[in-house]
Amino acid sequence: MKKAKKTLFIVAALLSGASATLSPLPAQAGAIERACMSSDRAANNRALCGCIQDVADLTLSNSDQRQAAKFFKDPQKAQDIRQSDNRSHESFWKRYKAFGATAAQYCG
Repeated sequence: MKKAKKTLFIVAALLSGASATLSPLPAQAGAIERACMSSDRAANNRALCGCIQDVADLTLSNSDQRQAAKFFKDPQKAQDIRQSDNRSHESFWKRYKAFGATAAQYCG
């Protein structure tokens, strides 16, 4: 699937599930949502953190989500992975960048 079509598919899937974002948090919030809600950023709120988690569920594996969730507490980890010569870090970073771009577009 071409990148533009894949992005449109993800956005359409997110829009169809937008009402779930407005409902109360499930007992098991995802790793990204938990990290977002516990961060000291002024913009952390249930709607935004839930939206970001929805995008993560569609674009990142559970393992990638756990890795990305660590960035909320320690942004230096993101910088270390971004600058790493490790091939798996490079692959993760490409997926993470795509996730970030999609989340920014969809969640504002």
